[in-house]
Amino acid sequence: MWISDVWAAVVVLAGTTSAAAADNGPIAGNPLIEIPAGPFVFGRDDGPENERPRRLLQGRAFAINRTEITNGQYARFVEAAGHRPAFYANHPIFGLDDRPVVGVSWGDADAFCRHYGLALPSEQQYERAARGTRGHAFPWGNASGARVPANSGADICCSGDSRDGYPMTAPADSFADGASKEGVLNLLGNVWEWTSDLYAPYGSAATNSVGPYRVLRGGSWNSDPGHLRTTYRLAYDPEFRFAANGGFRCVRSAP
Repeated sequence: MWISDVWAAVVVLAGTTSAAAADNGPIAGNPLIEIPAGPFVFGRDDGPENERPRRLLQGRAFAINRTEITNGQYARFVEAAGHRPAFYANHPIFGLDDRPVVGVSWGDADAFCRHYGLALPSEQQYERAARGTRGHAFPWGNASGARVPANSGADICCSGDSRDGYPMTAPADSFADGASKEGVLNLLGNVWEWTSDLYAPYGSAATNSVGPYRVLRGGSWNSDPGHLRTTYRLAYDPEFRFAANGGFRCVRSAP
């Protein structure tokens, strides 16, 4: 199933929350939101095989960017580090300063985070930030309906639509009513986000990963409801940098 989902992800033109503590962090305009240590639900037993089993894990504290990394933030990194620009840097919509950067490989995203003394989130960190401690289906809880507070796509994979106000990417600070309990934005929708993990069935060592794929989480602006959930895992070629629906954010783990 996941191999076909890789193609689905390639698009080339491809309520009230209780905010947690935050600090400004090293990325101007994108504070780090503190996620406290403690038990949380990871995985599920009623979904695809690669999302099983459901477990209760003890998580360490970490902090995660409030929003996806934007084009403006990525451009400052490119200038400071001499790194290559994002593939869609000059696109009239995908390249807007306040939109999440897209057209970046896993290596590009990893280099950005490392430049600021941060890292890409692990799958466990991403899922804890998105689901809270109780394993909610969505960052805003378990309720789903006709209106989803996220930038998503058509009901049938995989086309964007403008029902949510944005036919493609939305500003990174959009959809405040879809924030997580801690106040992290767009953990579902807008753009898929790179994680640090190699793709492998849960419980397998990285050396037993299914090919050299990395995992993306969170769905995007062209995701149908089946892809727009907190447990969905997308295996993806880490070298590919031409997707217009894939970005990232960074984390800082507790020492």
